[in-house]
Amino acid sequence: MEDSAQILQFFRPAGIPTALLIIAGAWFASTLLTNLVHRLGRRFVGRRLLLQQLGTFARFLLYIGSVGACVPLIFALTGEMLLALGGTIAVTLGFAFKDLAASVLAGITILVEKPFQVGDRVTFGGVYGEISTIGLRSVRMVTLDDNLITIPNSKFLTDIVASGNAGELNMLIQMDFFIGLDQDVATAKRICADAITSSRYAYLQKPWSVLVSGVVHQQCYAAQIRAKVYVLDVQFEKALETDVSERVLAAFRREGISPPAVLHRMVAESTAAHGQGQLGPEIPESLLRAPSGPS
Repeated sequence: MEDSAQILQFFRPAGIPTALLIIAGAWFASTLLTNLVHRLGRRFVGRRLLLQQLGTFARFLLYIGSVGACVPLIFALTGEMLLALGGTIAVTLGFAFKDLAASVLAGITILVEKPFQVGDRVTFGGVYGEISTIGLRSVRMVTLDDNLITIPNSKFLTDIVASGNAGELNMLIQMDFFIGLDQDVATAKRICADAITSSRYAYLQKPWSVLVSGVVHQQCYAAQIRAKVYVLDVQFEKALETDVSERVLAAFRREGISPPAVLHRMVAESTAAHGQGQLGPEIPESLLRAPSGPS
């Protein structure tokens, strides 16, 4: 009770209206800054990520400055107050705002170390999306199906986060196509190569590749054709995947290349192959006869 009375002694109710005006002004300025960055990003596409990063720093300074301006208005920060109540206030605020303080420090760490930045395509905790905002308390991520995910900054200090483009506009995209093992793999590989190199969304100044491997896909043995190419801008990630997939699937139909399927061999063919020394143990003749019906 005595500590509370001491705190109230230095409280300035008259400064609350001014502090509220400062907070409202900071929120309005932050909104204007965000809209300005978005407009400039659409106009100067090549500098979009840099502009978003500068906007994030400016918002941080705006938030910290507004808080610093409000505290002296609400509390009389005299030397006597700091000496008498400094410990009490520190302990009280420490317990009340420890999570917030941890998130703020984590946000500053993110801005300095840059494990990711605004505009990056990031995978965190099994969620994939684009970083839209790095705030004082949390990071906001927009998924590709337009869901807004809010993550406390402190989470990024202990958990693994993967950035797909790491501050660049281009990003490596991987697309897998599956065909039957008995299909023309060479033609399928050529089709995939033509599709990714002719797409208007592909960034061909970085290396691309088409890889082939045998896999089990949907309980079938299949040939996997993996196309890897950089997208020109992360905003066109799905557009590139759609464009390439449409070209590849249409060409597969024209060339008669079929998807994976369970391959069956006739027993008679297996027996003939065995006679040529191509298979394993001989199939008993009793298994080749058609059943004669119930006895």
